[in-house]
Amino acid sequence: MLGAVQGLTEFLPVSSSAHLILARLALGWDAEALGLSFDVACHAGTLIAVLVYFRRDLWAMALAAPRALRQDADGPARQARLVAIGTVPVVIVGLLWADAIEAHLRAPLVTAVTLSLGALGFFAAERFGRRSRDAASITWGESLAIGAAQAAALVPGVSRSGATMTIGMLAGLRREDAARFSFLLGVPAIAAAAAHAALGMLKTGMPAEQIGVFLVGMGVSAAVGYLAIGSLLRYLGRHSLAAFAWYRLAVAALVVAAVWSGRG
Repeated sequence: MLGAVQGLTEFLPVSSSAHLILARLALGWDAEALGLSFDVACHAGTLIAVLVYFRRDLWAMALAAPRALRQDADGPARQARLVAIGTVPVVIVGLLWADAIEAHLRAPLVTAVTLSLGALGFFAAERFGRRSRDAASITWGESLAIGAAQAAALVPGVSRSGATMTIGMLAGLRREDAARFSFLLGVPAIAAAAAHAALGMLKTGMPAEQIGVFLVGMGVSAAVGYLAIGSLLRYLGRHSLAAFAWYRLAVAALVVAAVWSGRG
């Protein structure tokens, strides 16, 4: 169940971290009891999903990487440079404040606030975004701004894909182009999250009985994540972000109601 939640919400603009917190609260599961290996499995699964789905783009970017710093870089080389620029903010924020965010902001009410703010961002992007540009027109400054949105998504409830798509659309990108760049930009961030969790797991080791849980979580997360990417890109070609905005507001309201009733 948690593998499916991770795979689905890592790419849909509804926040995977928020939904994992809420799923564990709703079902009464102790996150610590699940073990660090399960977090590694979920991140590894979503990384596999995005690597497989965008394999051609990523391969072309890897081959073109030596030309990325050239003045006349275009196509995959320019895209690789933009992804590198956009990754800088999440590296800085992750190194300086990730532990503080983890310790103080993984709370239901924080999640309710950030889910609501993200919904308002969707409405603003739909209202004010021109949605007339493709990903090839992204500037380095816009890439940095989208990267800053990705860094903000370290706070539960913000949503990495949601925040980056919002900034991209406000900059004038079409929905599907904003989503596509968001997914490519997320590859280093997801890989770093998986590596960080894996290092922690190597220190503690993985009990033999957890190997099966690890493989199930990774497999389900990868399969569901792959389907979520394709489904979202097709959906955004014909629909707005309004449905996701209303969904986020509904979830935020349920969280507040649960906390006020004492169930949170």
